[in-house]
Amino acid sequence: MEISVIKIGGNVIDHPENASRFLQLFAKFPGKKILVHGGGVLASRIGKAMGIEPQMYRGRRITDRETLDLVTMVYAGLINKNLIAELHTYGQQAIGLTGADGNAIQSVKRPVTDVDYGYVGDVVQVNTQLLESLLQPSIAPVFSAITHDGKGQLLNTNADTIASEIATALARKHKVNLYYCFDKTGVLMDANNDASLIPLINEDIYKELLRDQIIHSGMIPKLENAFNALAKGVVHVWLGLPENLLLASKGKNAGTIIESQKYGLY
Repeated sequence: MEISVIKIGGNVIDHPENASRFLQLFAKFPGKKILVHGGGVLASRIGKAMGIEPQMYRGRRITDRETLDLVTMVYAGLINKNLIAELHTYGQQAIGLTGADGNAIQSVKRPVTDVDYGYVGDVVQVNTQLLESLLQPSIAPVFSAITHDGKGQLLNTNADTIASEIATALARKHKVNLYYCFDKTGVLMDANNDASLIPLINEDIYKELLRDQIIHSGMIPKLENAFNALAKGVVHVWLGLPENLLLASKGKNAGTIIESQKYGLY
């Protein structure tokens, strides 16, 4: 089975017109597919209105108990169910999930090192049998960025990481492609200039970009997850604008391709 795992960012979801256009594209996207969504922009806005200021470190949210309640409500409730409802209007059967549903994704609470992330999870297990049973009849699982530890504790988990972990788990038996859709044309030399797209990145280029501080903040976990996915059997990783998703599925040069130096281009 060929499966596409597609991650959509909070900056797209936060704008209803952009979200609607993306969901129409997702419904048209060929083959078996899984959607993973963030929602940090909306969570931060709602949190500020409630007096909860977001705390970030290297592009990842620090999650205390109050913030965990907030992101669970926003990601798993408000955003996830609105996405599911709209997908059905475009003829796409879909089911909204957290990692706790069907024991889909188990995590462990991230240990404290130089920073205490709080109730943040690192994925340790993906229930591929559950995903396969949903994908067979062409139901699209739609995951919010909430997992659980198997002991009753929900955990806030980076959506890019969830997409990568789902992709690598399924790659043990299937051909899997991973797509990261966000609000830029791809990885950029200049974050303020869409024309500065870097069409291809391998490990050496990535190290240079890090050293020169060209990439930072939220782009770092995206690329870390992309290389992790390639190392574990995912055949294709792409980053770019959601409106270019269908072009990317056809092999068109419409974003950034992440290349494994071990295996070369796909």
